[in-house]
Amino acid sequence: MKILDRAIGLGHRPYLIAEMSGNHNQSLERALEIVDAAAASGADAIKLQTYTADTMTLDVRMPGFVIEDGNSLWAGRQLYELYQEAHTPWAWHQPIMARAASHGLHCFSTPFDGTSVDFLESLDVPAYKISSFENTDLPLIRRAAATGKPLIISTGMATAGEVDDAVRAARSVGCRELVLLKCTSTYPASAENSHVATIPHMRTLFGCEVGLSDHTMGCGVAVAATALGASVIEKHFTLCRADGGVDSAFSMEPHELRQLREETARAWSAIGRINYGPTAAETKSLVFRRSLYIARDMVAGEVLTHQNLRSVRPGFGLPPRHLDSLLGQRVGQNVRAGTPMTWSLLGGADE
Repeated sequence: MKILDRAIGLGHRPYLIAEMSGNHNQSLERALEIVDAAAASGADAIKLQTYTADTMTLDVRMPGFVIEDGNSLWAGRQLYELYQEAHTPWAWHQPIMARAASHGLHCFSTPFDGTSVDFLESLDVPAYKISSFENTDLPLIRRAAATGKPLIISTGMATAGEVDDAVRAARSVGCRELVLLKCTSTYPASAENSHVATIPHMRTLFGCEVGLSDHTMGCGVAVAATALGASVIEKHFTLCRADGGVDSAFSMEPHELRQLREETARAWSAIGRINYGPTAAETKSLVFRRSLYIARDMVAGEVLTHQNLRSVRPGFGLPPRHLDSLLGQRVGQNVRAGTPMTWSLLGGADE
């Protein structure tokens, strides 16, 4: 499959998405700086989130509308106020996309309702992303998929049955370019809860491209996912975690994104193909294998023994597997120590 000019699949290094989310801290200037930094750090795409507080939740303080989990980054926050702070103003989308285009960087978004899909269609975004918390919103999935654009769906918290529902919903309206992202919906997530072994299973089960939406710190989990066939890697991205912001605590900084680009590309390159025998690069090293050499000066007719025939480096003599069959045979000529053993050195067999 492709997003614009970029092919996505096992034959290509992972497509790297930098998720801006709310890390612009309600500054368009900072948002544009994030785009610049993502491009300079090697991202293939910058991703936005398209919603308003009113399209996400209700402005009430009833039970459930305030985050009560004391371990959450957003403990005590009212949902409405949190989304007001985190949302990307819709008027910013066009200048952010223009800045991305100036770098050759793809820019698309996560819609959260039908109105945001309609708005993003007016901007002709190249793809859509469905977040983990919306992967059971089948009408939204059908609405985004019906645009005919490539669709990326995060699978955080979803059972296999729920993923199947989402895939069927997308395909029911003609979606053929689909990516599922293995995701753990904790912020930050732990490596132990990432379960990237699911990636090849998911690829086989659903017959589509599979990647990773990664909320862990560092790039180790993304590298492991790449080795298991992840064709897309998504990471939250900010200029500096110390600057704060709703998602800054689990977001990558520019130097970390550069490392992610380098290490996932290296992991992808290392997968290669099934291979036995020396590679072209290893051919010169064959001379350092062990082989059989004459270890002492010998005269014609002398018997080969463990003392005068040894397995040593370099590798210009007969392979060591022939040692047992050579012991007890006679050399047919005078031979100096350091001569590689060959069949032509033999005389007759010991009678």
